[in-house]
Amino acid sequence: MLHLPILPILLPMLAAALMLLPPLSQSITRQRLFAVTIMITLVIVSVWLLLTCHQQGTQLYVLGGWQPPFGIALVADRLSALMVLLTAILGLGAQLYACAGDDKEGMYFHPLFMFQMLGVNGAFLTGDIFNLFVFFEVLLIASYALLIHGGGKQKTKANVHYVILNLVGSSIFLFALGILYGTLGTLNIQDMAMKVVSLNEQQQALTKAGGLLLLVVFGLKAALLPLHFWLPKTYAATSAPVAALFAIMTKIGVYSILRVHMTIFGQDAGALAHMAIPWLWPLALLTIVMGTIGVLASPGLRLSIANLVVVSVGTLLLAVAMQRESATSAALYYMIHSTFITGALFLIADMITKQRGKAEDRYVIARPLQNPKILGIAFFIAALTVVGMPPFSGFVSKILILQAANSMRETLWVWPILLLISLVFLVALSRAGTTIFWRAAGDNTQGKPLAPLKCIAIALLLGASPVLVIFGGPITQYTQLTAAQLHSKAPLPNSKLPIKKAKEMPTGQSHNAN
Repeated sequence: MLHLPILPILLPMLAAALMLLPPLSQSITRQRLFAVTIMITLVIVSVWLLLTCHQQGTQLYVLGGWQPPFGIALVADRLSALMVLLTAILGLGAQLYACAGDDKEGMYFHPLFMFQMLGVNGAFLTGDIFNLFVFFEVLLIASYALLIHGGGKQKTKANVHYVILNLVGSSIFLFALGILYGTLGTLNIQDMAMKVVSLNEQQQALTKAGGLLLLVVFGLKAALLPLHFWLPKTYAATSAPVAALFAIMTKIGVYSILRVHMTIFGQDAGALAHMAIPWLWPLALLTIVMGTIGVLASPGLRLSIANLVVVSVGTLLLAVAMQRESATSAALYYMIHSTFITGALFLIADMITKQRGKAEDRYVIARPLQNPKILGIAFFIAALTVVGMPPFSGFVSKILILQAANSMRETLWVWPILLLISLVFLVALSRAGTTIFWRAAGDNTQGKPLAPLKCIAIALLLGASPVLVIFGGPITQYTQLTAAQLHSKAPLPNSKLPIKKAKEMPTGQSHNAN
């Protein structure tokens, strides 16, 4: 219990280091068994952390015994624990799929996968913006290698664009950190939230500039328009397990916007309160529109799914921009739903691609699939979920967002947009399904048969949709409490901790904020 908040970071870090050393580095079979074991353990730890945060309150872990705001602190609350669990389950599905053979297309897949998990979990658990930058760099370095894993012209081209854009984003991030540290004197999120209300006019202008620069950085990570153009081709070009894992990557940007602009620049920030909202409203709406156009215009299934990710980002930020607990709760439910379903769709698209020969996933007449029933059922369930048909989680998530829009202005914007994109998805996915499964000619003797591990991975992610509906009551109750915690005016966790000298505190001491 003492070290529970840091375990989601330590487990993948140690696993990645061990897999680079003999005897694990000498056998892909050993790496697979070890990696899957670590991922299952990470799921268990994440469930434990979520239950602890839900029942006992926010957990703060002080590294080295140095008290915040000067020391490094990890903060596990309901939101960060939820995101860590979401990442662990998605990572387990992607890992199982890769163990069926995709991990042999290049070197060091499993260590890189673990480093990616380390960066993602660290980004969710850090209580310090500078360490958010550090974990961003960790996950980005791992993602650069994972994107190009296995090689190929398309992967290389997409990776170059991805690397350049993220290097620019990292530079802007550092500029923002320098501005905010110069005006606030701290980069601890909770401490910044306390100091932002006491700034003079000149400091407010600089702080606003730093906060908007952070919005640009997080918008790039989340693929918010006009910074979304890198995502569709990048996600469509990479391997299926990597694309499935990357379903959580855009959510890191959304999470960062929630964490920074709701905690630091939230309703208690004085003159800087809600400064990102005037930007989020139009950009979220335009992101949905551009992503929807991309879905319709896509010539292949993988590119369509990548554009679905863009639409999900716009939908999430649209709910965030409403700035009320019910909308934030709906956004969190939608985040869980969209992450699992897009991850499953990337895996389904890959299995379809490998059974269609040279046609791959393009919407053209091709040879029939070897396993049309299994793949057809999986695609049909995923498509209905994305469209938002009952009784799947897509229906529940969209109903929650529609109910959250209770003002006339929000209703006029949100209802038509969400209902229209559901219609567009129905048309686009119907075209994809009929072309792939019905417009077939000849015999197929070249397609690859279905691997049991891949079917298990897809079933794991698809199964999240009915689970979200069956246990909708407890899950929505949890998201409501999480939203209330984000919007709360209660004293901040760090301010409740006893002030102790560093030598008086054991290394890695954990505190219950409540």
